[in-house]
Amino acid sequence: MGKQARAIVDLSLKEIVHDLNKAYADEWLAFYLYWFMAQTVSGKSYEDVAEFLNKIAKDELEHAQEVADLIIKLGGMPIANPMDLEKNANSPYLMPPKNTADVNRIIRIVTEAEAGAIEVYQKIAKKTLGKDHVTYQLVTHILSEEVDHEEMFENLLER
Repeated sequence: MGKQARAIVDLSLKEIVHDLNKAYADEWLAFYLYWFMAQTVSGKSYEDVAEFLNKIAKDELEHAQEVADLIIKLGGMPIANPMDLEKNANSPYLMPPKNTADVNRIIRIVTEAEAGAIEVYQKIAKKTLGKDHVTYQLVTHILSEEVDHEEMFENLLER
């Protein structure tokens, strides 16, 4: 973002970058969790679940990339040390189930993660509405995708 673009932001850029870095950490943790479970899921219909988890993991990685790009545009720096991701995230890493064939537990974990992401992006959207159009636009885009993810997983649980 150029000087004028930053000047029209009616919020503390430092605070926005802080909030976005927390969301960035969340996205990396979600990506890793979904990717890990996709690699290790077993049992009945594991191939379908693995494919689904891999697809959503890619979405989460894309979100991390989009958020990192915005952090940089706002003059900040994304978290560089992977060891700092969990301590800077909005919530702790959700551990995958020990029983890799417990597909319902896997889906409940992912649904919980998506609900957390929805809450995070909703808060950032409310904070930036009318005050930082660029951040608002990105977070509502990501929020929309997180809402879709939650619905997809909830539908799987209902089956």
